[in-house]
Amino acid sequence: MPRPRKWRKVCCLPESNRFGPLDLNVDDGNCVRMTVDEYEAIRLIDLEGFTQQECAQQMNVARTTIQGIYAEARKKLAESLVNGKVLLIEGGEYRLCDGRGNGCGRGCHRHRHGRCFAEREF
Repeated sequence: MPRPRKWRKVCCLPESNRFGPLDLNVDDGNCVRMTVDEYEAIRLIDLEGFTQQECAQQMNVARTTIQGIYAEARKKLAESLVNGKVLLIEGGEYRLCDGRGNGCGRGCHRHRHGRCFAEREF
């Protein structure tokens, strides 16, 4: 029996979850799906400047797990950009953090409708 997956800690959801050509319909043939935890790895490493080790600590997983998540996310970004496909960010095995951890997203929590995303758990 395989070991159960460990939930990945995510500090915030993206403001938008769909990117790509404006005139393209979303269907399986012209769509790339990125998980929320892949998005978080890209955000932490490429935007916030975390090392892979720091990202792994922040997301509460092993560094080797982050290497795989990050590599897959970069491949999906490249496929979307190079092939002109719509990038959708959705799903994955994650939980939103409670905002109380050290260095938690460096203040990333997004608010919509007066409610912080950190209050929700998936």
